[in-house]
Amino acid sequence: MLYQNTPDDSARFVLGTVGVNPLICVGVNPSIATPVKLDLTVTRVREYARLNNHDSWVMLNIYAQRSTDPNGMHSVYRAELKAANEQHIAEFIDGRTLTVLAAWGEKIELRAYLPALLRDIVKITDASSCDWQSIGEPLKEGHPRHPSRGKYLRLQSFDMSEYVNNL
Repeated sequence: MLYQNTPDDSARFVLGTVGVNPLICVGVNPSIATPVKLDLTVTRVREYARLNNHDSWVMLNIYAQRSTDPNGMHSVYRAELKAANEQHIAEFIDGRTLTVLAAWGEKIELRAYLPALLRDIVKITDASSCDWQSIGEPLKEGHPRHPSRGKYLRLQSFDMSEYVNNL
């Protein structure tokens, strides 16, 4: 298992399994999941990986602060947490062209800083020509679906450039 977090566990950067063809999922922020106790979101990500012929899965987030309720995220992001999150993401991707699942739903609207943080993460994935996907069609607001909502749908290509330009 992969598990990278702060010493006090107030932030989680990476959670997942090791393989050569991982499905990388990007959510808004981590909740309670750990390597020994997966939550609903991570359990669904693991199943999406299996259903789409990935040998592993990894959960990343736009902001690394743990909060069981996304409304509990910092009202202003902490620069050191942003930097550490981006460093962990860049180190994990490590120049590989990977499949990245956009999976935050409407929660990206909870904090004004989230779109800017996402844009910086997209720069990291773009540098490796990662392939962004979404669960089925985007929501009516254009946001990608959250993995724990609804039935299992096919993964499809997601135009991240257009999405971040419209945020």
